[in-house]
Amino acid sequence: MTHALAADVPGASRGRRTRARILEAARRELGRDPEAGLEDIALAAGVVRRTVYGHFEGRAALVEGLIEDAGHALRQALAPLPDAASDAVTALAGFVLAVWPVGDRYRMLLRLAPQDLVAERRREILAPARAASRAVIVHGQRQGAFQTGVPPVVLALALEGYLLGLLECVNVGVWTDDGMHAATAALIAMGVDADRAFTCVRGFVRPESGA
Repeated sequence: MTHALAADVPGASRGRRTRARILEAARRELGRDPEAGLEDIALAAGVVRRTVYGHFEGRAALVEGLIEDAGHALRQALAPLPDAASDAVTALAGFVLAVWPVGDRYRMLLRLAPQDLVAERRREILAPARAASRAVIVHGQRQGAFQTGVPPVVLALALEGYLLGLLECVNVGVWTDDGMHAATAALIAMGVDADRAFTCVRGFVRPESGA
């Protein structure tokens, strides 16, 4: 039995690599064309369509695989963020800078048809980010760093919509960003002075060695 299990490991590893290659091809192809079919994705992945079906029952299952990857990446990005207790301004800048690369990588999901990414599934994926941003905003309002005229839950949803809107601008090719401008503008939208917002975000930039 032990030998049989050991023999299965290389095959399982190859299967995981193939699955990952298909998902990566799907991410690229759907980013290029939201209507890309399984044949296009299989070709981009360097496999036959039958291989795609061996890992995913169809387009819906393939999109779900991308959604799961995006959700996992988002949770990983949020995990190391420090507590907002010390300085909410810095915490919110760190939040935006942490989630932006994930959003940028999976922004093609925003272009899919409603039947591919239903609203409930999107809310489920974004729930950890919503909770994190809301906690920071609550603390920032208590510190007097953020505007208090709008409830935290509304500000958190506004921030989410703002970031998704920027990602859609990247999708259509009218804007590019590494997250720095998005973080600065997000702080300003929360009521932070522009100079402080700029200085705070620039503080996350690590100088090149030898500079």
